[in-house]
Amino acid sequence: MSQIDLHGVFPPITTPFIDGKVAHDKLGSNIEKWSKTGLKGIVVLGSNGEYVYLSEEEKRKVLETAIKAAPKDMFVIAGTGCESTEETIKLTDDCAKLGAHAALVITPHYYGGKMSDSALIKHFTVVADNSSIPILLYNVPKFTYINVTAGVVSVLSQHPNILGIKESSGNVNLLGQYINNVSENFKVMVGTAGVLFGGLSIGCVGGILALANVAPEQCVTIFDLVNESKFEAAKNLQLKMIPVNNAVTAIYGVPGLKAAMDMLGYFGGEPRLPLLPCSEKEKSEIRGILQTAELL
Repeated sequence: MSQIDLHGVFPPITTPFIDGKVAHDKLGSNIEKWSKTGLKGIVVLGSNGEYVYLSEEEKRKVLETAIKAAPKDMFVIAGTGCESTEETIKLTDDCAKLGAHAALVITPHYYGGKMSDSALIKHFTVVADNSSIPILLYNVPKFTYINVTAGVVSVLSQHPNILGIKESSGNVNLLGQYINNVSENFKVMVGTAGVLFGGLSIGCVGGILALANVAPEQCVTIFDLVNESKFEAAKNLQLKMIPVNNAVTAIYGVPGLKAAMDMLGYFGGEPRLPLLPCSEKEKSEIRGILQTAELL
């Protein structure tokens, strides 16, 4: 089965809405701008893409637009995780047919108390067995309240069609546990820019980072500096970006990320209800954070 090179930076891109409808033209123009910044690829239908608020038909159309807009040398990863194994396989298959290069599969979590190590191993194995494109595991306990253990990742890393994992808890210790226990070809990716420098330094191959929506060049520069062993410069840029990353993730979330995009020449727009857009006060605070980081 085809493999993709995960070394580099991928933004989990936002889904633009105008009056609550997906704005496909804005999505295309955002991708065109991102494609000129050194990013390795994009992740469509991730947490920052408000995938939980998109209908099944909308998911497929958003991916279709993204694949058409992305240059041929950009990898497109589709978020295909659903609550049931069967639906995950179906969406993954559809996304593969549309041209996605790989699938990012979140842990099922509605019946969280029953998502034992055995259940997670079975789910991801069956999905990978039935997918024509490689699978990336997605650990994001902030949203799912499920943490994929190093033991589970170790077992799944042996599967020939499971390419790697996006780890979004921000726990460098957990990243290290993963790296210590996985098979040689399995790729561990940083899932939040707050630990990009730390994660790359211990062996992560790249990052899928919300921050890369608004500061793609800076994220790519941190990646390049670490690879060139220019650790002091990488550390300094990492520290400069931490307040921005906090703003567009933990503090203001997707509405804040979209507001920052609007300020930086991309189309962010409003989130989809029930998420509320940022207030003018919050926008002012975000603008100040961007100015301090010299992004504005």
